[in-house]
Amino acid sequence: MADLALVYGMRLFPATELDSVGEATVQLKNGRSGRITMHLIEGSREEIEKTLKQSLDAFFDLYPEI
Repeated sequence: MADLALVYGMRLFPATELDSVGEATVQLKNGRSGRITMHLIEGSREEIEKTLKQSLDAFFDLYPEI
């Protein structure tokens, strides 16, 4: 299997100040671009951590070959 690159970003904002979340894009060396869906998790620190860990596990479940 080829080497992989996981692209992600995280930042905390006060929930009351957040208006919208868009998508991010990456530019590939072959000239194509790729889209990255951004996800929003709200709650306490503990709730965010729990949900993030569950989401990470679910993400890798989508790729059983790696």
